[in-house]
Amino acid sequence: MSNLKNGGRPPLTYQSFVNIAGEPPEPVVEEYSVIPLIGDTGEYELFPVPKLEELGYGDISQEDVPLFRGGETEALKRMRESLQDKEWVAKFEKPKGDPSAFLKPATTVLSPYLKFGCLSSRYFYHCIQDVYMSSKMHTKPPVSLTGQLLWRDFFYTVSFGTPNFDHMKGNKICKQIPWKESEELFVAWRDGRTGYPWIDAIMIQLRRWGWMHHLARHSVACFLTRGDLFIHWEKGRDVFERLLIDSDWAINNGNWLWLSCSSFFYQYHRIYSPISFGKKYDPNGDYIRHFIPALKHMPREYIYEPWTAPLSVQEKARCIIGRDYPKPVVDHAAASKECRDRMGEAYASSRLGGGDPAIKGKKASNSRQRKVSEYAPDPSKSKQPKKSR
Repeated sequence: MSNLKNGGRPPLTYQSFVNIAGEPPEPVVEEYSVIPLIGDTGEYELFPVPKLEELGYGDISQEDVPLFRGGETEALKRMRESLQDKEWVAKFEKPKGDPSAFLKPATTVLSPYLKFGCLSSRYFYHCIQDVYMSSKMHTKPPVSLTGQLLWRDFFYTVSFGTPNFDHMKGNKICKQIPWKESEELFVAWRDGRTGYPWIDAIMIQLRRWGWMHHLARHSVACFLTRGDLFIHWEKGRDVFERLLIDSDWAINNGNWLWLSCSSFFYQYHRIYSPISFGKKYDPNGDYIRHFIPALKHMPREYIYEPWTAPLSVQEKARCIIGRDYPKPVVDHAAASKECRDRMGEAYASSRLGGGDPAIKGKKASNSRQRKVSEYAPDPSKSKQPKKSR
C-alpha cells in the first residue's frame, strides 16, 4: 500500500492542501560570519554585495529603483522590521491592503527574498507563529500572513503533480478557453498604453520596479484576460515571468490560471473594474500621477477616466487625450460584457469543459453569467469613452 498522502494526487483546493500538509517542520537556524570549509581548517570570508556604482550603473535615482538589496542579511532585516508591528501581523488579511501604496508598500515585500532563497520560508513561518503566540487574536489561513506562505506551497504541490501546468493545452486542470489574438491590444497592455490610467500605472511600475502589490497584479491580469481584452493568460504570464523580480514558476502560472478563471477559481463574472477599483484606495490618483507624469495635472474627478474630461480641462492639464495620453483601447462596459458572454459559452460547452474534476460536468447558470462583480460598477451606469475634440 502506498504511503503517499491523498493517493499521490495533488490536492486541487487550498483547504484540502492545508489539511493534508499539516504544520511545516522547525527550521534549522545557524548564523555564520564566515563560510566553513568541510574537511579543512581554513575559512572563506564573506564579502558584501557590490553597490550599483561598483557594477558600472552610475547614480540611479532611488525613486525609480526600489530598495531591493540582495542577500540573506537584507532579507532578515526586512522580515524583522515587518514583524515588529505585532498588531499588523495579527490582523493581516490578504484581501485587504492598499495596492496604490508604493513608497511604503502595504505588504512585507519579502517575496523576492523567498523566491531567491535569501529567506527560509520555514523560518519566516515560525517567526510569524511566535508573534501569534503573543497576540490575543489573529487571522487564519487562507487570508493570514502564514496563509500566504501556504499558498506558495499549494501552487508548488499542484504544479509538481500536474503535467503541462504552464500551458492551457494538455493541462487537465485548465479550462480550454478560445482566447482571441490581438497583438495590438496585447502590446498596449504590456507597455502601459491601454488608456486606463489605473491599469497603465501598474504596468509601468512593473517595468520600472519589477514589483507591484498583489491586488494590482490581480487588476491587470483580469483586464488582459477575462475582464476586458480576452487575451490568452500565457501571454501575460510570459510578461510577468520576464519582469517580476519575485517571479516564481509555480506561483506565477498558478495565479494566472486563477485570475483568468482557467482553473481553481471559476466566478468569471467577478471582474475588477479598471476605474472604480483603484479609485477606492486612491481617490486623488497619486499613484497614477507618480507613474504617468502626463496625467500629473489632471483634476482628480477625471484622473481615472481622463477621456471624459472636457477639452478645456485637458488643455489646462496639458494632457490631450489621444495625443499626450492614449484613448481607451476598449469600452470597459461593452468589453466586460462580451468577456462574460464568451466565458459563459466556454464553461457551458462540454467540448471545452476541461478535465478539472472540481468543475467537470457543471454548467454556469445564465443568472451567474450575467451577474456583475462587487469589484465592478454596473456596466449600464459606466461612462462611455468620449472623443477629444
